[in-house]
Amino acid sequence: MIRIITDSASDIVDNRREDLTVLPVSITFGSEEFRDGITLTHEAFYEKLIECDALPVTSQVAPFAFEEAFREAVEAGGQVIAITLSSKLSGTYQSACIGAEGFGGKVRVVDSENASIGQHALVEYALRLKDAGLGFEEIVERLEADKKRIRLIALLDTLEYLKKGGRISKAAAMAGSLLSIKPVIAIQCGEVAILGKARGSKQGNNLLAEQIRQTGGIDFEKPFVLGYTGLSDAMLQKYIKDHESFWKSSVDGLETSSVGGTIGTHIGPGAIGVAFFSAGD
Repeated sequence: MIRIITDSASDIVDNRREDLTVLPVSITFGSEEFRDGITLTHEAFYEKLIECDALPVTSQVAPFAFEEAFREAVEAGGQVIAITLSSKLSGTYQSACIGAEGFGGKVRVVDSENASIGQHALVEYALRLKDAGLGFEEIVERLEADKKRIRLIALLDTLEYLKKGGRISKAAAMAGSLLSIKPVIAIQCGEVAILGKARGSKQGNNLLAEQIRQTGGIDFEKPFVLGYTGLSDAMLQKYIKDHESFWKSSVDGLETSSVGGTIGTHIGPGAIGVAFFSAGD
């Protein structure tokens, strides 16, 4: 009776597991508020994002929403492991901690120290540990230890949304656009870091692949997720084909996921990413 609860920043869509609950982040376009993945699909989000001049506003899951989900599980006789978006990127972790007050040791909150498909990979890992028969405390201990090995590396297609969000200057965005700069970013210690910049998509794909190699490679015994932003996964499929040597001999198939509004708001469409447990130290 262990239930895993996470937020929609994990970009887990089409959830079919009864022991997994995904609580929606709120996304507001102007005066319209939506629930991520419930009243706003990923496709509809990007259609709206492309049409809007101003960025939408995302809001963390409220403590009350976590508390309700925790109470439902505990009153049914269960224990809860909540896995949240990085506490350095959002207040969702703190909301979950507030919501967990009063449930004693029956609810444990784990800061994924990651986002999107990186958070997705940790949730998938928790479900695998549960399915393998590990106990409540042992699962929490493994998550806390092994989450440090998760790497999320992504290639952005545009700097426009970083400019809109005030993360880079207009001059830097314009220069990047003129030079076809494609930044490669990662989640490091729970925060976004720029690993390098390439000119054009081909060099960008190669830089993304090189960054994966530098981590020590991929542990294919653990969850491995590829993601994309926007309305098409064409860039991701090209990347998979061009770099099939990474996984061709290791896995039969690859799990891919669209990246929703929590992260998509800040990086825009056309990005691709890889989340995996590093095989290196």
